[in-house]
Amino acid sequence: MIDPRLIEAVETLITAHARPGHVPLIAIAGSQGSGKTTLARAVAARTGAAHLSLDDVYLTRAEREGLAETVHPLFAIRGPPGTHDLALLHRVIAALSAAGPDDRTALPAFDKLADDRLPPQAWPVFAGRPTAILLDGWCLGATPQDEADLLEPVNALERNQDPDGRWRRAVNDRLAGPYRDLFARFDALLFLKAPGFDVVLDWRCEQEAGLMGLDPADLPAAERDRLAGFVQAFERLTRHMLAGGVRADMTAPLDRRRRPGVI
Repeated sequence: MIDPRLIEAVETLITAHARPGHVPLIAIAGSQGSGKTTLARAVAARTGAAHLSLDDVYLTRAEREGLAETVHPLFAIRGPPGTHDLALLHRVIAALSAAGPDDRTALPAFDKLADDRLPPQAWPVFAGRPTAILLDGWCLGATPQDEADLLEPVNALERNQDPDGRWRRAVNDRLAGPYRDLFARFDALLFLKAPGFDVVLDWRCEQEAGLMGLDPADLPAAERDRLAGFVQAFERLTRHMLAGGVRADMTAPLDRRRRPGVI
């Protein structure tokens, strides 16, 4: 269940940026499992807004495999900056912003279990003109790190698979370039701030159990181990954001059960 204070916070941001002829673009950021997608869906259903997720505009598996061959093998892992089709996202935002009452806008969709984008004929469609566009994503609003902060690895994945820092620098360069350009389009951003990175694995396991139709307690140990390795690709930037490396208009600190404190 979504805390009504979070719903109110997003609706406040929509109202603050509503004006004739303009569709507010409101971003919701937060670590994996923080509830940002559930919150965006709830507000969209209440307000007639269109909901997009950064997760639904991942590059296709083939495109990421291409980056893994030409840039760095870690770009095969979906999620970090550099693994999203931002051109597609910009086109969809533009279409929604210009939509009239009789228009229908296809919204990209990604199958996480298959690790690939769904074909366009399977995408959901938004009918009409939205009251707002709600975009959720784990790294939205993140600021690039300083070069000195990139020198030392933060976990085993970086030590073993990115010892020279080439991957993390490539991710940081993308964050400083095309992702910054995307973030500049936001009217406002709400940051759901986790109590620490240590909760992210538990939250991510809850997500995966839901995708598999399981109770979190029944998630196989091997799957939890796999996810423990997977979230390491998100650790550096998540810790950076929790330490203040995010440009947010409103921050909602969460406890381990995702209950917000003072917003």
